[in-house]
Amino acid sequence: MPKIDPSSSPVRSGSSYPAPFDEPVRTRTWQRLGDLAGLTQFGVNLVRLPPGAWSSQRHFHMKEDEFVWILDGEVVMVTDAGEVPMRPGDSAGFAAGARDGHHFQNRSARQATLLVVGSRVDGDHGEYSDIDMTFGPEEPASGVRYKHKDGRPYPKR
Repeated sequence: MPKIDPSSSPVRSGSSYPAPFDEPVRTRTWQRLGDLAGLTQFGVNLVRLPPGAWSSQRHFHMKEDEFVWILDGEVVMVTDAGEVPMRPGDSAGFAAGARDGHHFQNRSARQATLLVVGSRVDGDHGEYSDIDMTFGPEEPASGVRYKHKDGRPYPKR
């Protein structure tokens, strides 16, 4: 059946980022709604940010597009161009290959809910704008996904 019941999706939390980069995202939660429908070409996630939480470290993807729609609460979108308040009904898109680091911060006193849609492209990789870290597919032999910008791996969590 195509109708999706969000309550049947496990709620995930935290991050696989190495410390200390995981700190601002530890309290975020998300549910993979697209997986419930068997979608394989793009992901659809319901992301909840309690007060003080970030959606991610500021990043960009080289092969994947991203779209974010604010459903509830208020967040601040942080990009290379600066900061923009975002409220319910606001949306933003980030094209694959655009080296514009972005993320969302909940600086308000109440939870914010975002719908995040992204393409799923094998071999996607990217960079974190404000920290010494890159990401890519998990390496089969080592399990490493995160590396320093000079290529040294971070330990797997």
